[in-house]
Formats: sequence, structure tokens, C-alpha cells
Amino acid sequence: VQLQASGGGSVQAGGSLRLSCAASGRTFSRYTKGWFRQAPGKESELVAAVGWSGSSAYYADSVKGRFTISRDNAKDMVYLQMNSLKPEDTAVYYCAATPRALSVATRYDVWGRGTLVTVSS
Repeated sequence: VQLQASGGGSVQAGGSLRLSCAASGRTFSRYTKGWFRQAPGKESELVAAVGWSGSSAYYADSVKGRFTISRDNAKDMVYLQMNSLKPEDTAVYYCAATPRALSVATRYDVWGRGTLVTVSS
């Protein structure tokens, strides 16, 4: 496993969670990193992504203003702070990395195991 997501759990609507993604085996500190999610019966969705320097980021409209992506290249970590959670945020969240520049259409090559986030109303 090269990427491992953690920090998921169960929370009530309006609550917060912070997801973390750690790299192992090799470094991805110069890679674009993103967070995807997949809810039951739905396609995978890019939630947020951050360029390798941390100066550029992308957010899906559904999470803008509520989620914040950040990274620590010294630790080769990426985080997703999720606030004001809604039941529709319930999904398995995956972190991923790509050597390509940040773009909504960027193809990601490296995937980690997901972490489940459950938001109850």
C-alpha cells in the first residue's frame, strides 16, 4: 500500500472530521494529491485536490466553503478538513496522487485504501 487514508468515522450532521493520508514506500511530496469519495450506488467524485506546492487547490461545488484540503510535504501527508458535514457527504473517501499538474480532469495513478465517513441526520 502506497497511500493510506485515515480519520473517517460516524458524526452527526453539522459536525466535523479531519481525514489524513500518509504515504509509504516512496515519496509523493511533488505529486498533485486529491481526495475522492464514492457513495453507495454512485460514481466516484473528486472532492478536492491540491497542487504539489500547496498554492493551488480545487474543490467540488458540493463541498466549497465546508471542506479544506492541505498538505505537509515534509511529512508527505495530505489532509481534508471537513466541517458542517451533511448526510449526503456519507461515502468512502480515498486519497490519490498524480505526477500531473492540478486539473479537474487529471488522471490519478496512485490510490490508497479508503476510509468510511458516515453522517447521520
